[in-house]
Amino acid sequence: MKPVEPIFTSHLFPLLDEKLLEILRSLSPQDWERQTIAPLWKVKDVAAHLLDGNMRALSMLRDHYFGEKPENIDTYPDLVWYLNRLNADWVNAMQRVSPKVLSELLEITGKEYSMLMNTLNPFEKALFSVAWAGESESENWFHIAREYTEKYHHQQQIRLAVGKEEVLLKKELYFPFLDTSLRALPHHYREVNAEVGDVIQVTISGESGGDWYLYRNEEKWILVTECELVPICHIRIPPEIAWRLFTKGISREEAEPLINIDGEKSYGSRIIDMLAVMA
Repeated sequence: MKPVEPIFTSHLFPLLDEKLLEILRSLSPQDWERQTIAPLWKVKDVAAHLLDGNMRALSMLRDHYFGEKPENIDTYPDLVWYLNRLNADWVNAMQRVSPKVLSELLEITGKEYSMLMNTLNPFEKALFSVAWAGESESENWFHIAREYTEKYHHQQQIRLAVGKEEVLLKKELYFPFLDTSLRALPHHYREVNAEVGDVIQVTISGESGGDWYLYRNEEKWILVTECELVPICHIRIPPEIAWRLFTKGISREEAEPLINIDGEKSYGSRIIDMLAVMA
């Protein structure tokens, strides 16, 4: 039994941004207006949202400037509603900005953002917890990895819309996304009853994937990366589906036929509703 370990992703931000600028600079005017799997956003809107992430992080984490302060945020749905409103306000305002200016701003802020991530002590308390993993307090390494998944899946939304998503499915960039996203498993399964010693195995197929195991101890589910026990359920997810599944990018009806579940089906089917984003 080998528990999961911290994930270090700050060194990957420059490469991820390089891939982003490559795809954005290759787009035609028509490509910028293509619909993405985010129902309300076209390609340009997703790019604008990525810029918002850079600028907000620099403002809050580097400059300690928070601007609008949320009020009456008492529950998880309250927080999601607040974040969705912030996102919509920004994307609407960015309608007046050209794709060229947007790309230039992403290049400038992306470099500053990457530098900022490298200044954070990975084991100090993060300013923001990773709520989708059930944490009320997180260390910086997890916050940074969560930010990596945000940048990854939004770029992948753009790439999927223009038919070039395979670039980010390579192991160097995709495995850290998967390893971070699957930290949501114990929280997602927290209300699922099981016997002590029960194991659920999750496999993301392909060279960029791997195996993760949910193990039930006397108190709760824990996530491990090595386990010799025979699982009561084995879930196999194709790599091209996994990132969409964990980011609300595919419906249950679309995903269910594509996921193979051996053993206890009721345990396996629950993963289809798991999210590693604030939604």
